[in-house]
Amino acid sequence: MTHDHASFLDVLGAVLLVLWAVAMWAAVGVLAYANRRSVHPMLFQASACLILVGIVGQLAHVQEHFAQAAYWIGHNNDEAWMTPWGDSLARGLGQVDSSTPELGMEILHLVGNFVFLAGLVGVLLITRRALHTKARKWGRMGVWMQGIHGVEHLVLTVSIALGASQAIGLSTWFGVMEPGPGLWTYRVWWHFVANVMGSVIFMLALRHLWLERREIEATYRANAGSPGAAPVARATRPRLAPADAPVAEEPAASPAREHATTPSRGAPDTPPR
Repeated sequence: MTHDHASFLDVLGAVLLVLWAVAMWAAVGVLAYANRRSVHPMLFQASACLILVGIVGQLAHVQEHFAQAAYWIGHNNDEAWMTPWGDSLARGLGQVDSSTPELGMEILHLVGNFVFLAGLVGVLLITRRALHTKARKWGRMGVWMQGIHGVEHLVLTVSIALGASQAIGLSTWFGVMEPGPGLWTYRVWWHFVANVMGSVIFMLALRHLWLERREIEATYRANAGSPGAAPVARATRPRLAPADAPVAEEPAASPAREHATTPSRGAPDTPPR
């Protein structure tokens, strides 16, 4: 794949895209650290913002793969196609090494995948204290799958950067397939399927996140400002008897005892001797 000379806008867009990815992973680090130290409702809101930014990033990323797949249907013998904005970003990123035009495209997809991965990690961060929710289960599945996909793109990028004649990875049969319609077709559909599957898992995680939002948010309100996740035990007070509770009465004296202790009426006192 060849690219024309990069313009100022190409480079600017590439720099902003990289800063976007760096900012997201910086946010992941800050939130992960803060979640270990204290519980605060603001952490819930910040994690939700991270997820929203990840959604925007993946929508921009996956549409590129849909466009490539749609183009392939009508041009299945052509090299993989890129949208004008994708090609612009690839030209800007390719300035890292202008002698290797393919490098810009590989970096573009690498950055796009790591933006998506940061959004999925946000699901795990927001459910850190809701371990048994379905949102966390789907989020964990997405992180594993997208993590493997991210490693694939990292290997593809590094192989080109190190001077390989073509990218080496699972989606290129480790460089065994010669460039041509067979390789182009296999790679287009390999990445299309991987991104669609990752996006579906992300959508399921978001669906359960919405359904379980009150349960998840409650874990940030219960112990706000306290370290850890253990609930604070309430001090127990002695239980008081109600004001109208019956009072136990003393047993009445027996008649025999009363007769023995009470002097007879009308009987004269015995004079002393």
